[in-house]
Amino acid sequence: MRWLTRRAWRWRAAHERARAQTDAKDARDAAEAIDQTVGRFGGLDILINNAGIGTFGNVADMSVEAWDTLIQTNLSGVFYCSHAAIPHLKRRGNGWIINISSLAGKNPFADGAAYCASKAGLNAFSEALMQEVRYDNIRVSYVMPGSVATEFSNGDASKGADWKIAPEEVAQVVVDLLRHPRRSLPSRVELRPSKPRK
Repeated sequence: MRWLTRRAWRWRAAHERARAQTDAKDARDAAEAIDQTVGRFGGLDILINNAGIGTFGNVADMSVEAWDTLIQTNLSGVFYCSHAAIPHLKRRGNGWIINISSLAGKNPFADGAAYCASKAGLNAFSEALMQEVRYDNIRVSYVMPGSVATEFSNGDASKGADWKIAPEEVAQVVVDLLRHPRRSLPSRVELRPSKPRK
């Protein structure tokens, strides 16, 4: 993780080169993206699982296809990417897996059964994985943001932007985790708007 000490422009350049289009809900596609990254950069230090979708509505009216797509993306996709990444991280003898979850994983709400279940599952997956790989010098954390000002749910990032968490603030938490001393592990981070809408 030496990139953290380099100048920001060098990191941005590497980030641009590392981008790949991946369908996280497809196990082969996820494994191929990890292998291509390792082939291009000679190894893997960090995996950030951030792919996610939201489908909202009551259980009685939700289609089986909508449920399957959401669970495959939000939960199975994290497994596929982590499963493919762990051997490379073990070979490196060091690394991070950071999963972006949601406060919805511990605060269920009506019309959010599928989404809340996927994030609760992601939280449990992260906790179990953290215990499995900690002695391989792989650290696992998950970040649980509340309302974030993106196009995620309503298609309008400006709606509520005056009180919602900015995407850059979630990214800052990830960077802070990567810089955290090795002796301790912030395994779960909850991030809320300071002054949510009343």
